[in-house]
Amino acid sequence: MTTETQLKEIVKQKYSEIALQDKETNQSSCCGAGGCSTEVYNIMSDDYTNLKGYNSDADLGLGCGLPTQFAKIRPGDTVIDLGSGAGNDCFIAVAETGPTGKVIGIDFTPAMIDKARTNAEKRGLNNVEFRQGDIEHMPVTANTADVVVSNCVLNLVPNKDGVFKDIFRVLKAGGHFSISDVVLVGNLPDALRKDAEMYAGCVSGAIQKEVYLELIQQNGFEHITVQKEKAISIPDDILKNYLNEQELADFKQGNTGIFSITVFAQKPSCCAPGSGCC
Repeated sequence: MTTETQLKEIVKQKYSEIALQDKETNQSSCCGAGGCSTEVYNIMSDDYTNLKGYNSDADLGLGCGLPTQFAKIRPGDTVIDLGSGAGNDCFIAVAETGPTGKVIGIDFTPAMIDKARTNAEKRGLNNVEFRQGDIEHMPVTANTADVVVSNCVLNLVPNKDGVFKDIFRVLKAGGHFSISDVVLVGNLPDALRKDAEMYAGCVSGAIQKEVYLELIQQNGFEHITVQKEKAISIPDDILKNYLNEQELADFKQGNTGIFSITVFAQKPSCCAPGSGCC
């Protein structure tokens, strides 16, 4: 597990498997990464079931927040969902945009695209579409979106800076994003950090919270706000797969924290001449 290409292939294979599993199987496998805990039912996701537009067929139980709840989506908006999976966040977003808006889901796993399109057809939605592509290089024209959302996906991408650059490109001037993701405070033990299963499980690909927020600022966004933050605890029966007793004790007594955050940021409504953002 070293190169960006290898990491992306690991994620693509894992999430192709997940696309064929039901929600209960994915939830019990911590972000869909594999059968990893008997201690808790779920360590990541929030409850979507009361949100308008929710449909259980599209909920694979993979998220770590509710970004659409914080995304300030208005009727008529164009919304892009990064890593759209089976379409769960897209269907909730389109309930907010209404029939005059449009939602574009982007995912690089063909099996997820197929599942999302099937779910959209079942609902007769003609203003939701799903495009296969890399979220570092979205198949979307510049200055298209009013709002970008994403749920527990950027931690799976090696080049997070590239993703924020492309979010800036596709947002209209004055547009904004609300993204839920996993971040760290402190360093993970090497055995966790280097493991492919933990990478696909949304843990070892996470970066420091401070670095994450700096990346957003460095890419030109403003009004950066952490809208929600919650601690995530990895159950002992997962940790024991990677750490001996002493390492486990040291990890639990250490200062490493794993958090789910939902972050808002806005593209400036008036950009510098020649910047290409307006």
